Amino acid sequence: MGCRDSKPNILIILADDAGYADFGFRGSDEIKTPQIDKLASDGVVFNNAYVSASVCSPSRAGLLTGMYQQRFGHECNLDSDVNNSFDPNQITIAEALRTKGYNTGLIGKWHLGDKKQNHPLNNGFDYFWGFISGARDYFYNPNEKLKKSIRNVVENNSNTEFEGYLTDVLGNKAVDFVEKNHEENTPFFLFLSFNAPHTPMQAKKEVLEKFKDNPRKVYASMMWSMDQAVGQVIKELKENNQYDNTIIYFLSDNGAAMSNNASSFPYKGWKGNQYEGGIKTPMIMTWKNKIKSNIEFNGFISSLDIFKTSLENAGVDESLIKNADGKNILNSLKANMPLNQDLFWRKDKMATVRSGNYKLIRLNDSSTVLYNINKNFFEDYDLKYENPLMHDSLLNKLDNWEKKLIKPNWIENKNWNIVTGMIYQDLMNNEEIRAYSPKDLN
Repeated sequence: MGCRDSKPNILIILADDAGYADFGFRGSDEIKTPQIDKLASDGVVFNNAYVSASVCSPSRAGLLTGMYQQRFGHECNLDSDVNNSFDPNQITIAEALRTKGYNTGLIGKWHLGDKKQNHPLNNGFDYFWGFISGARDYFYNPNEKLKKSIRNVVENNSNTEFEGYLTDVLGNKAVDFVEKNHEENTPFFLFLSFNAPHTPMQAKKEVLEKFKDNPRKVYASMMWSMDQAVGQVIKELKENNQYDNTIIYFLSDNGAAMSNNASSFPYKGWKGNQYEGGIKTPMIMTWKNKIKSNIEFNGFISSLDIFKTSLENAGVDESLIKNADGKNILNSLKANMPLNQDLFWRKDKMATVRSGNYKLIRLNDSSTVLYNINKNFFEDYDLKYENPLMHDSLLNKLDNWEKKLIKPNWIENKNWNIVTGMIYQDLMNNEEIRAYSPKDLN
């Protein structure tokens, strides 16, 4: 038996700014995702899965380390001029899997810093094809060659070019990576990090034609292309008889953005805030060798759990896992016990705890709201005066968690912070939103 057969391959597929219900498996008729839906029916769909941040960069920092990223200061989103970004002293899932002979690859978006020490190749990845920044165009512009930009597509350390539509290319590069490791009989870890459906809103002509009557035509087309790319990778795994022994996770990095026509239905909030619409993620896990098909799980799942689940099932030494904040998802599935541990969030002045059915959101040091998510998933009925004991208990949990954190290494720009504070005030008071972005301040 080759080493490929004894250790599971691990594949994380991450969408960018996708709406919670904008998938067939989450009930959408308008947005078509047949390949991802097939993946969902082949494994477990998590009905209470959360990411560790409501914006791209810190969410990815938590996913790759299995730790609350606030513990190492990666709390806020990256602006383009930030120097002090991802902490290279943290052990990434890629670094840990390399100790067990895994070949590790990142294809797509990085968004964890643009200095040499932040580069994927210096943080556990053997191969990188993608871009360092948080977003870029989906079509290649020959003028890119003349510019030194973190938006440029690179292969490892060198600028490269591509033909066609970037989402398709990312799928093709992932297929190549899977095939190469199959030929070399090497277990692999692949982080397939799509930028779809993040802005800019760009889609292929032929796909736009297919969705010409869709009210969200461009977004639907971008989601379709991502879905087809996922299908190509799954097809390759099946053709090489690797599918049954590959742990596959699919999720989105945060909630629906206001800028791309994604929908946070049926929840309140969106990307950038800690209402359910900003932090709940549509999440799937399949592993045909170990997980039954077509099941749903209602217990709390965090994106932080992917780290520990993957490393324990790959046989990685416990010393590399001991700092993880997540749990092993398989233990929860085996016990079939919804293990609803406390989950926490913080981004600068905004912090949140979910504990069982209750959720407390705090703005600055003073404003708080308390919701019973089980009875009021839309988070518009504040219970803090009706249930002061629960309110104080959750506030105490949040305070105790924050004692383990360090100060953010940077904060977001001043105007975004003003807008975010206004959004929180309006959401907490169930009032009309006054500003969605800094340009609304004028």
